[in-house]
Amino acid sequence: MFEIRIHIIGGSGSGKSYIAALLSAKLQIPHYDLDDIFWDPQSNEYGVKVPEDERDLRLREISGLNSWIVEGVYRSWVGPSFAAADKIVVLMTPLSVQEERIWRRYEERNAAIIPRKKQETLEGIHNLLVWNKDYNLTKLPNLIGHWDYKDKMIIVRNNLDLLELQFM
Repeated sequence: MFEIRIHIIGGSGSGKSYIAALLSAKLQIPHYDLDDIFWDPQSNEYGVKVPEDERDLRLREISGLNSWIVEGVYRSWVGPSFAAADKIVVLMTPLSVQEERIWRRYEERNAAIIPRKKQETLEGIHNLLVWNKDYNLTKLPNLIGHWDYKDKMIIVRNNLDLLELQFM
């Protein structure tokens, strides 16, 4: 098994889960979706959070492992995984592509083509699109422009290019 810690960030629909799964298989290391840590898996509705102390404990446990890929859109509470990561991958997928993927995922979940964990609504998708636009145009550029991890950062505009990188 390859020993490396990779944290992947990017907007909703940027391809974080997809590329994390591909990298996990290629490098033979586990990957963790931060949504599974942040949101309450027992709830049938979106928007119900796990208690912060429980969420933070789980993230510290994962961050202490020798090898992992962590992926999520989060930035404010993920300091332990940013600090522990060997590489931080920033997916800069075009916003139009992300929006198309968000709509396609919503439609495929409603048609039962792909499984869904919770009930989604049109209002929820609209709110996600508004939030995602702000994240991509304001929050993400501000984060990467002002953080202490620039030496670990890899900016990727084409996600599949990530598979060609050597992480040694």
